[in-house]
Amino acid sequence: MPEVLLGLGSNVGDRERNVADAVVRLAQRGFLTQKRSALYLAEPVALLPQGWFVNAAVRGTTELEPEELLRVCLDVEHQLGRVRDRHHGPRTLDIDMLVYDAIVRDTPELVLPHPRMHERRFVLVPLGDVAPEMRHPTLGRTFAELLRDCPDRSQVQLHRPPEAWP
Repeated sequence: MPEVLLGLGSNVGDRERNVADAVVRLAQRGFLTQKRSALYLAEPVALLPQGWFVNAAVRGTTELEPEELLRVCLDVEHQLGRVRDRHHGPRTLDIDMLVYDAIVRDTPELVLPHPRMHERRFVLVPLGDVAPEMRHPTLGRTFAELLRDCPDRSQVQLHRPPEAWP
Protein backbone atom coordinates (compact mmCIF):
# COMPACT_ATOMS: atom_id res chain seq x y z
CA MET A 1 0.00 0.00 0.00
CA PRO A 2 1.18 3.54 -0.63
CA GLU A 3 2.84 5.39 2.20
CA VAL A 4 1.27 8.75 3.01
CA LEU A 5 2.20 11.71 5.20
CA LEU A 6 -0.53 14.01 6.45
CA GLY A 7 -0.20 17.29 8.33
CA LEU A 8 -2.94 18.31 10.75
CA GLY A 9 -3.59 21.59 12.50
CA SER A 10 -6.23 23.36 14.57
CA ASN A 11 -6.48 26.76 16.24
CA VAL A 12 -10.19 26.94 17.09
CA GLY A 13 -12.05 25.13 19.86
CA ASP A 14 -10.50 22.11 21.57
CA ARG A 15 -7.46 22.02 19.32
CA GLU A 16 -5.96 18.80 20.70
CA ARG A 17 -9.30 16.97 20.51
CA ASN A 18 -9.91 18.21 16.94
CA VAL A 19 -6.60 16.73 15.77
CA ALA A 20 -7.10 13.46 17.67
CA ASP A 21 -10.68 13.07 16.42
CA ALA A 22 -9.50 13.65 12.85
CA VAL A 23 -7.05 10.74 13.10
CA VAL A 24 -9.85 8.47 14.38
CA ARG A 25 -12.21 9.55 11.59
CA LEU A 26 -9.52 9.08 8.95
CA ALA A 27 -9.01 5.51 10.21
CA GLN A 28 -12.75 4.87 9.87
CA ARG A 29 -12.49 5.98 6.23
CA GLY A 30 -9.47 3.91 5.17
CA PHE A 31 -6.30 5.69 6.37
CA LEU A 32 -4.25 3.45 8.67
CA THR A 33 -1.99 5.54 10.90
CA GLN A 34 1.32 3.78 11.57
CA LYS A 35 3.05 6.59 13.43
CA ARG A 36 1.99 9.92 14.83
CA SER A 37 4.09 12.87 15.91
CA ALA A 38 3.95 14.78 19.13
CA LEU A 39 1.49 17.65 19.28
CA TYR A 40 3.19 21.01 18.76
CA LEU A 41 2.15 24.58 19.44
CA ALA A 42 2.94 26.77 16.45
CA GLU A 43 2.55 30.48 15.96
CA PRO A 44 0.39 31.37 12.97
CA VAL A 45 2.36 32.40 9.90
CA ALA A 46 -0.55 34.11 8.14
CA LEU A 47 -0.96 37.86 8.42
CA LEU A 48 -4.42 37.53 9.97
CA PRO A 49 -4.48 37.88 13.77
CA GLN A 50 -5.41 34.50 15.26
CA GLY A 51 -4.50 32.04 17.97
CA TRP A 52 -1.64 29.58 17.94
CA PHE A 53 -2.12 26.23 16.26
CA VAL A 54 -1.79 22.72 17.55
CA ASN A 55 0.00 20.86 14.76
CA ALA A 56 0.87 17.20 14.19
CA ALA A 57 1.86 14.82 11.43
CA VAL A 58 0.85 11.23 10.82
CA ARG A 59 2.50 8.58 8.67
CA GLY A 60 0.30 5.83 7.35
CA THR A 61 -0.99 3.75 4.50
CA THR A 62 -4.20 3.59 2.53
CA GLU A 63 -5.79 1.79 -0.38
CA LEU A 64 -7.49 5.04 -1.38
CA GLU A 65 -6.24 6.81 -4.48
CA PRO A 66 -4.85 10.32 -3.86
CA GLU A 67 -8.00 12.12 -5.00
CA GLU A 68 -10.18 9.81 -2.89
CA LEU A 69 -8.02 10.47 0.17
CA LEU A 70 -8.23 14.20 -0.48
CA ARG A 71 -12.04 13.98 -0.51
CA VAL A 72 -11.95 12.01 2.76
CA CYS A 73 -9.68 14.66 4.34
CA LEU A 74 -12.00 17.47 3.23
CA ASP A 75 -15.03 15.57 4.52
CA VAL A 76 -13.39 14.99 7.93
CA GLU A 77 -12.52 18.69 8.11
CA HIS A 78 -16.17 19.53 7.40
CA GLN A 79 -17.46 16.99 9.95
CA LEU A 80 -15.30 18.62 12.61
CA GLY A 81 -16.61 22.10 11.88
CA ARG A 82 -14.22 23.52 9.29
CA VAL A 83 -15.69 26.54 7.52
CA ARG A 84 -13.69 27.95 4.61
CA ASP A 85 -14.67 31.61 4.85
CA ARG A 86 -11.23 33.29 5.00
CA HIS A 87 -8.04 32.18 3.26
CA HIS A 88 -5.43 31.39 5.95
CA GLY A 89 -8.02 32.22 8.61
CA PRO A 90 -8.66 30.46 11.92
CA ARG A 91 -9.91 26.88 11.58
CA THR A 92 -11.16 24.02 13.67
CA LEU A 93 -9.18 21.60 11.51
CA ASP A 94 -6.85 21.57 8.55
CA ILE A 95 -5.63 18.31 7.00
CA ASP A 96 -2.93 18.59 4.34
CA MET A 97 -1.84 15.67 2.21
CA LEU A 98 1.92 16.24 2.23
CA VAL A 99 3.29 13.17 0.47
CA TYR A 100 1.59 10.22 -1.22
CA ASP A 101 4.38 7.74 -1.97
CA ALA A 102 6.64 9.32 -4.59
CA ILE A 103 3.73 10.60 -6.67
CA VAL A 104 4.18 14.02 -8.22
CA ARG A 105 0.92 15.62 -9.32
CA ASP A 106 -0.13 19.16 -10.18
CA THR A 107 -3.83 19.50 -10.93
CA PRO A 108 -6.36 22.15 -9.95
CA GLU A 109 -7.66 19.71 -7.31
CA LEU A 110 -4.42 18.31 -5.88
CA VAL A 111 -0.72 19.18 -5.81
CA LEU A 112 1.70 16.49 -4.60
CA PRO A 113 3.99 16.77 -2.80
CA HIS A 114 2.56 19.71 -0.89
CA PRO A 115 4.14 22.73 -2.60
CA ARG A 116 5.21 24.71 0.50
CA MET A 117 5.87 22.05 3.11
CA HIS A 118 9.65 22.45 2.89
CA GLU A 119 9.27 26.14 3.82
CA ARG A 120 7.23 25.63 7.00
CA ARG A 121 8.60 24.69 10.40
CA PHE A 122 5.11 23.82 11.67
CA VAL A 123 5.08 21.03 9.05
CA LEU A 124 8.72 19.94 9.18
CA VAL A 125 9.05 19.69 12.97
CA PRO A 126 6.24 17.09 13.28
CA LEU A 127 7.51 15.31 10.15
CA GLY A 128 10.81 14.95 11.97
CA ASP A 129 8.99 12.72 14.47
CA VAL A 130 7.40 10.41 11.90
CA ALA A 131 9.63 10.46 8.81
CA PRO A 132 13.00 12.17 9.34
CA GLU A 133 14.74 9.80 6.91
CA MET A 134 12.09 9.95 4.18
CA ARG A 135 13.09 11.95 1.13
CA HIS A 136 11.00 14.70 -0.38
CA PRO A 137 9.79 13.30 -3.73
CA THR A 138 11.02 16.21 -5.85
CA LEU A 139 13.74 17.87 -3.77
CA GLY A 140 15.49 14.58 -2.96
CA ARG A 141 16.45 15.72 0.55
CA THR A 142 15.33 14.11 3.80
CA PHE A 143 12.82 15.89 5.98
CA ALA A 144 15.50 16.17 8.68
CA GLU A 145 17.75 18.00 6.19
CA LEU A 146 14.92 20.25 5.07
CA LEU A 147 14.14 21.17 8.69
CA ARG A 148 17.78 21.91 9.43
CA ASP A 149 17.96 24.32 6.47
CA CYS A 150 14.44 25.76 6.67
CA PRO A 151 14.45 29.56 6.40
CA ASP A 152 11.22 29.83 8.44
CA ARG A 153 11.99 30.97 11.99
CA SER A 154 8.47 30.89 13.40
CA GLN A 155 8.07 29.30 16.83
CA VAL A 156 7.13 25.63 17.09
CA GLN A 157 7.09 24.23 20.63
CA LEU A 158 6.50 20.74 21.97
CA HIS A 159 3.02 20.56 23.49
CA ARG A 160 2.37 16.85 24.16
CA PRO A 161 4.37 13.72 23.31
CA PRO A 162 2.68 11.19 20.97
CA GLU A 163 1.56 8.94 23.84
CA ALA A 164 -0.20 11.88 25.57
CA TRP A 165 -2.65 12.76 22.82
CA PRO A 166 -6.25 13.08 24.06
